[in-house]
Amino acid sequence: MAKQKFKTEVSQLLQLIIHSLYSNKEIFLRELISNSSDALDKLRYLTVTDKNYKKITFNPKVSISFINTDKKKTLTIEDNGIGMNKEDLVQSLGTIARSGTKKFLEQLSGDSKKDNNLIGQFGVGFYSCFMVADNVEVITKKALDSKAYKWKSDGKTGFNITDADKEENGTKIILHLNDNGSEYANRWSIDNIIKKYSDHIAFPIELQYTEEVDKKVENKTEQINSGSAFWKKSKSSIKKKDYNEFYKAISSDSDDPLLYIHTQAEGNLVYSTLFYIPKKAPFDMFRADYKSGIKLYINRVFITDDDKELMPTYLRFIKGIIDSEDLPLNVSREILQKNQILEKIKKNSVKKLLNEFKNLLEKKKDDYSLFFEQYGIPLKEGLYQDFENKDLLYDLMLFKTNKNDNYITLNEYVKNMIKDQKSIFFLTGAKINELKNSPLLEVCNSKNIEVLLMDHEIDEMIFGSGMHKYKDFDFKSINHANALEELDDKDNEKDKKLTNVDDLIKKIKKVLDNKVKDVISSKRLSDSPACVVADSNDPTAQMQDLMRQMGQANFDTVKPIFEINPKHKIVKKLSKMSNNKQFKDSVFLLFDQALLVSNIKIENPGDFIKRINTILEKSL
Repeated sequence: MAKQKFKTEVSQLLQLIIHSLYSNKEIFLRELISNSSDALDKLRYLTVTDKNYKKITFNPKVSISFINTDKKKTLTIEDNGIGMNKEDLVQSLGTIARSGTKKFLEQLSGDSKKDNNLIGQFGVGFYSCFMVADNVEVITKKALDSKAYKWKSDGKTGFNITDADKEENGTKIILHLNDNGSEYANRWSIDNIIKKYSDHIAFPIELQYTEEVDKKVENKTEQINSGSAFWKKSKSSIKKKDYNEFYKAISSDSDDPLLYIHTQAEGNLVYSTLFYIPKKAPFDMFRADYKSGIKLYINRVFITDDDKELMPTYLRFIKGIIDSEDLPLNVSREILQKNQILEKIKKNSVKKLLNEFKNLLEKKKDDYSLFFEQYGIPLKEGLYQDFENKDLLYDLMLFKTNKNDNYITLNEYVKNMIKDQKSIFFLTGAKINELKNSPLLEVCNSKNIEVLLMDHEIDEMIFGSGMHKYKDFDFKSINHANALEELDDKDNEKDKKLTNVDDLIKKIKKVLDNKVKDVISSKRLSDSPACVVADSNDPTAQMQDLMRQMGQANFDTVKPIFEINPKHKIVKKLSKMSNNKQFKDSVFLLFDQALLVSNIKIENPGDFIKRINTILEKSL
């Protein structure tokens, strides 16, 4: 048969495939093996469903061999699958896209996302072999046919189809390797690529090679793939030990996982997932360039482990596998299309994971507490990332409180509320122990009101934003003035009968001048003489520090409100003092100690020490 030329647009498309679409040339072998697997699958199906094919003995395998000499470097991939006839060769390998090719090519100049989607409509992965080969031969014989054919092309000008000799059905592809591909004509390169991409192909992949044994060259054949996808096995057939061993194999973790979740979905969308939760958080969990722990497979063929879109960032600690039978890919199988199928798999997986976490919380709270200590912070990120699952995420939150050293849930908090309590109160700061001793808690402790203690920066960003509610309850930070207004009762009328402190407040304001936004008589203090809080519309000191770290703004001008306890002995004595140096030193000492107890840096530690020494000197 005379040589058939590729049409101009087909030649252009080939060059695009060869030089532009594939960022990693080693995937040519993945593509060819995937094609062989498809051919074997087709024949297997026919031998079961079509009586004409039942006489064929089906012993499926893929064979790989190579020649590596100074004069010749070839790589051969052969299968005993369905094979092709002359018409199949012309349609599949001769025209690439049988109709609308030119129109397709014209559309490639558009948006890159559109390009990927368009390319994904065509099965042209075979042509990736021209990245590593100058010439390619395809010798094939279709099952039940008597004739065999050879397709030959340099991937540039065109192709030839001639008669060939081949006894068995199947396809044999011979790559005449170029300089870019010569490295693949060796046992170790082939072995590494197969184990990376095609280890779980259901059919045996055999590598034929020679090896010198006792100064004799021997021909050897070795199956180099496992031939089994662990996650495809029936869950009932897998023991816990097996799950743990597989986790160690894919994660390089020496510990057993804290939890594993195995899902096999069938119906309109067919996919399998196997997720693991490590006992300890990954070291890069809080790095912007963290590595995804999810490996994506399509029908057992490895696609990528470098796609952060497979799982929301707040679940970046998850390790495991997603294997889809329906997910479409672009021609290189390297860039996932953003499509409804992927989104649905992701959505279902997230929902499944969160429900499993909730199940662990309800059945084994101690185990869940260990999990939350490792992964509570990223889970909190989900509260402002994942609106759809916000309610479920709220149920997964754990907190320590002023009344409980053990973790409690928000649901437990609500059940513990006093009569007529309308808000969920919380206190933010640096350390739990410091928060437990905060003077801001005094009125809550006296009224038996539980307060959530939050000691991480993210708590300020989430719960301090005023955007979040749990059920019908608002979150209120007692770091703010007026946060406890709903707790006011008739007992506060007694405060009015106390010694008038209006004059004292005026004097303190004059001393502190521009260091405070206001000085007020406190309703929250019982044992402490003073405290500092933020105005209801101002960021707390913790939030100000966080914003400065993020480089977003300078909050130096945001001043606290200074609250004094008119019932405290120190404040009563202050009210009787004249406006002298001792009075001023005492006011500054009260103010600085209020800052320190709230974990806020004081302006001048040296002056603070001098004032303490002065008072100590007079008192001794």
